[in-house]
Amino acid sequence: MADPRRYRLTVAEVITETDDARSLVFEPVPFTYRPGQFLTLRIPSDRNGSVARCYSLCSSPHTDDRMRVLVKRTGGGYASNWLCDHIAAGSTIEALAPAGVFCPRSLDGDLLFCAAGSGITPVLSIMKSALFVGSGRLVLIYANRDESSVVFADELRALAEAHPGRLVVVHWLESVQGLPTTAALRALAAPFAGSEVLLCGPKPFMSAARTALAALKVPRDRIHLERFVSLGANPFERTEEPDPGDGSSTVEVELDGGRHRLPWPARTRLLDLLLDSGLPAPFSCREGACGACACRLVSGEVKMLNNDVLEQEDLDEGLILACQSLPVTDRIEISYE
Repeated sequence: MADPRRYRLTVAEVITETDDARSLVFEPVPFTYRPGQFLTLRIPSDRNGSVARCYSLCSSPHTDDRMRVLVKRTGGGYASNWLCDHIAAGSTIEALAPAGVFCPRSLDGDLLFCAAGSGITPVLSIMKSALFVGSGRLVLIYANRDESSVVFADELRALAEAHPGRLVVVHWLESVQGLPTTAALRALAAPFAGSEVLLCGPKPFMSAARTALAALKVPRDRIHLERFVSLGANPFERTEEPDPGDGSSTVEVELDGGRHRLPWPARTRLLDLLLDSGLPAPFSCREGACGACACRLVSGEVKMLNNDVLEQEDLDEGLILACQSLPVTDRIEISYE
């Protein structure tokens, strides 16, 4: 069955942001997205047909007519270098619908952002949205190697100048101040520890920021994390087929305001079952690494084959990954909130 969440996008413009980063601006498309989400793009490959990579949206659904993602070159990275070298205005590329859960609970509250490098990409989307439709105070702590590597420098400056009473941008340059330490991040974040917090950047930066927030006793449910993942499998392709001889459970799914009762074969992952049934279940990586397919287990039991994104607090609240879940009990109830 055709995937109901797959689209072909046309590139309207390519913008050089820094020496090693480009923005791809797409022609208007007929779907919506939330600030902080990402696109999964299918990049052609001579070796295996294609590879898939996730790129965060830096555009805002509230202020921008066209979607825009940032692509930053990585050493030895096939996909990022191919996109930077080959994509131009008029190019087309296949994509999954926007996905991801790196979104604040509300755009009206006070928000603290901690970002490093290209981690600014989804943060910019949220900031523009909150400044346009929200009323809270925003603080950005943004770390980079040096001044020339600051992505969206002009756009950030313009936002700060246009909203002097609501937006504060604090730059951290390794060339001047060294690597951001836990102690330094704690001192910078301390005055704003009552805000909802969003973190995005490389692993060492994220680790230091999370330790700093823990020292400030910021509750776990007020912290949102966006992790960079490099996909090993290709979510555009089905990798396994159900085995009809292994029995079947029954699952009731609440999705997009509707309720659906389906037989669930024992060796079929929940996401594959929903997509094969024509239901628009959200997903991206299909590897248990991004959290885009997260849903809530209301009743029954499932087995997750892999989980690189949900923490124990999430599991305790009943969250599971549809792309990794197999049925255990005869009857299961799932809710997409």
